[in-house]
Amino acid sequence: MQVRRLLPVLFAGVALTLACRGADGPKGGAGKPLRIAFVPKGTTHEFWRTMHAGAVKAQRDLLAKGVHVELIWKGPLREDDREQQVQVVESFASQGVDGIVLAPLDEKALVRPVEEAKRLGVPTVIVDSALASEEIVSFVATDNVKGGAMGADELGRLMGGKGRVLLLRYQEGSASTTEREEGFLARLKAAWPGLDLLVADQHAGPTVDTAKRASENLLNRYGGDIQGVFVVNETSTGGMLLALQDAGLAGRVKIVGFDGTSAFVEAMRAGHLHAFVLQDPLRMAALGVETMVDHLLGKPASKRIDTGAIVVNAANLDERETQELLKPPLDAYLKPGE
Repeated sequence: MQVRRLLPVLFAGVALTLACRGADGPKGGAGKPLRIAFVPKGTTHEFWRTMHAGAVKAQRDLLAKGVHVELIWKGPLREDDREQQVQVVESFASQGVDGIVLAPLDEKALVRPVEEAKRLGVPTVIVDSALASEEIVSFVATDNVKGGAMGADELGRLMGGKGRVLLLRYQEGSASTTEREEGFLARLKAAWPGLDLLVADQHAGPTVDTAKRASENLLNRYGGDIQGVFVVNETSTGGMLLALQDAGLAGRVKIVGFDGTSAFVEAMRAGHLHAFVLQDPLRMAALGVETMVDHLLGKPASKRIDTGAIVVNAANLDERETQELLKPPLDAYLKPGE
């Protein structure tokens, strides 16, 4: 009688073990690969291409350790298409991928699909920009409040602690850039009383074109009074830079941006861009994938991982650390057009 009562328990244990291992062995090992979907905010900017390379790097590094990962890269074309990003996450969850790595366009709009994915057994690691949910494995990103404060300190130094400045925000709902804006404003108030903030309520929008139009409007209103500008991401930096160049103010107005591109380096060498805060998107994406794999393999994962940032200016532009961050080996990981 005791043996009969134990049999269902034994069979249940065997079934659970087989479900975890798969028919041909453990997932990620010699059996089926771990299917991980990576969902960026967009797919057209250099920042996201670098993230794509970082995800592929992690995939290869894990394979060298005997862990097989099938990486699926898919995101919206534009960085303001919340509906499409929601649909992408929902689709991956319904397909039953093993995990999702997500850079959410909106800290609130992506909460429901992420929490629904978890209910379906699909966990999520958040990268780049925070999500207003505790139902995630980990958050891997720059300390964006600190990044904004770094921008304030650099602008204050460039201006000698005196002058009129403006902040051009990115777009509402983006947690990463909102934190940079808040970090900039808090540091400006605490450490740079000689800097007079003229305006801080205008948004650049999702593209270089929308950022250029917003910048032109600000320059038309305040151009004669502005001595310094802080902008908070790649597209808004690019748009402001173009507007300053068109207005004949490039070089005369101190501009501190965020994120780095080859165009920004050229502008810095020309004296049109004075500094930018530089993240490490390659490392960020790689750690996002590796953290998800650790979680799926039953290893502990830190709830918050800071991937660091530096300020790039004329003094350190050609230093090795700066150049390595500015020129990650994308061609080693991505095919042309990816």
